[in-house]
Amino acid sequence: MKKISGAKFLLFIGVALLFIMTACGNTNDETSGTNSSSNSNPEVTNTAETDANNSNEAETNEEGSATEEEVSSEKLVIGFSQVGAESEWRTANTQSIQDAITEAGHEVQFSDAQQKQENQIMAIRSFISQEVDAIVFSPVVETGFETVLQEAKDAEIPVFLADRAVDIEDDSLWVTFLGSDFVEEGRKAGEWLIEEMADQDEDINIVELQGTVGSAPAIDRKEGFEEVIADESKFTITESQTGNFTRTEGKEVMEAFLRSDGDNIDVLYAHNDGYWSYSSN
Repeated sequence: MKKISGAKFLLFIGVALLFIMTACGNTNDETSGTNSSSNSNPEVTNTAETDANNSNEAETNEEGSATEEEVSSEKLVIGFSQVGAESEWRTANTQSIQDAITEAGHEVQFSDAQQKQENQIMAIRSFISQEVDAIVFSPVVETGFETVLQEAKDAEIPVFLADRAVDIEDDSLWVTFLGSDFVEEGRKAGEWLIEEMADQDEDINIVELQGTVGSAPAIDRKEGFEEVIADESKFTITESQTGNFTRTEGKEVMEAFLRSDGDNIDVLYAHNDGYWSYSSN
């Protein structure tokens, strides 16, 4: 297996910052409606481009180094495994990453996992067999990736986590994670609710539409939300069920909530912006 040279790896870091930070600039849009503002993609892109250009200027004549012209001519092949297309946000996220790679003059090998971990593992193994220069993926769930990530490490292919993290003991199996603090997003939703309902003394019943079971945003947004409302006795989560971050499943779950106890539901806490409409349609 080939090993990325120092100069080529330096170039990849610049490209990775370009497209991953562009994607992360949009991650606030996937939070509950209390935190929907997103960073400006052009601003993030310009910052990353500047970093990449500065990296290219650090050329030397030592063995194994490359001139700026040689570095800039390197074309990377990047394997990108996306969770799926469960929402409009995710579709836009996929497009922005692909565009950033190609606009930087590099090649992307794309795979849609369709919300299935087994598909993502197969895609990563395919990238390894193709000897791509690097792998970027947004994990469907947090656990179960140790073996395939070890295979990527053994092949000397760096792995970057975009938007979602993994929960594994050996952090050397991936280079870095760029994404949002999902626990803090859950806290902000809880803080907003407490402030919004400050004048109400009666009990408040909450139904929760979770994201994909085992995924970082579902686990962390639930944790942050429950942490904040824990000391507020008037708040009770009466129902909690996954909608898998998809409009179809989320709507079905919300309809079931309304049929079973609709008159007693005061608040819907959803792990995804797109769910807001389910309670009103």
